[in-house]
Amino acid sequence: MNPNSLLMHGWAGPLLLALVGLIVGSFLNVVIYRLPLMLDREWRRQAREQLGAQDRAEPAEEDTPQLNLFLPGSHCPACGYGIRAVENIPIVSWLALRGLCSNCGTAISPRYPVVEAVTACAVLACVAAFGWAWPAIAAAGFSCVLIALAGIDFDTRLLPDQLTLPLLWAGLLANAFGGFTDLTSAVLGAAAAYLFLWAVYWIFKWLTGKEGMGYGDFKLFAAIGAWLGWTALPAVILAAAAIGLAFALVSILYKRRTRQEPLPFGPFLAIAGWFALMFRESGMSALPL
Repeated sequence: MNPNSLLMHGWAGPLLLALVGLIVGSFLNVVIYRLPLMLDREWRRQAREQLGAQDRAEPAEEDTPQLNLFLPGSHCPACGYGIRAVENIPIVSWLALRGLCSNCGTAISPRYPVVEAVTACAVLACVAAFGWAWPAIAAAGFSCVLIALAGIDFDTRLLPDQLTLPLLWAGLLANAFGGFTDLTSAVLGAAAAYLFLWAVYWIFKWLTGKEGMGYGDFKLFAAIGAWLGWTALPAVILAAAAIGLAFALVSILYKRRTRQEPLPFGPFLAIAGWFALMFRESGMSALPL
């Protein structure tokens, strides 16, 4: 990683990148919150169709307010207050409002500015790592999807196919044009990653009778393999396991969760995969394992 490459076009370059990252991060907050709701609504609709009857316990589909990534506009989930444009400026508005809704005073999660800041930093890091070239754009896209997946999995224990599968195919496509590894390594990485976690899942289930992870984890790891190639997989899985274990121990120590409470693995895979891509030449993806 070479931070000096950020200043190739002066300070205007990194400032513009940071602004773009903040705006994209604001959109990722919408994705993290709304995509699981949209999927739940779609699954319920499909279930009603399969049953051949409308569930009287739920509102008719035509009576349900429209919900997608763009409609309705941003609003307070507590009171429904429509957030004005001046109150929706990334990070700045949250700080100005002291993390509270201007209408009802309900606390707004600090995760919103955190996601925005992390996204901006990730975009800057991608250009620092790959320069002002198309691999930096690809890496930034990879980073943004990982952020969205990590947030969704942390909240809902869900890794949607709508994000993991396009991420996998995008990795193969990027490497077909000489992105981050050769295409053969990318294909082997996707297959090996999926099969490895699939095998771990069934071995764990056979030994304990419990499910240790979900199929979404297989697909996310496969996507990371498609981007990084098979040689990076050992370092990524070990780093993800180490980060996850450290998080679990700290959470238990501070009584934020119990030992029996399941821990999503997706966020830790995302963190490990991102760092492996950023430092693929001299960092963790090149560790001799």
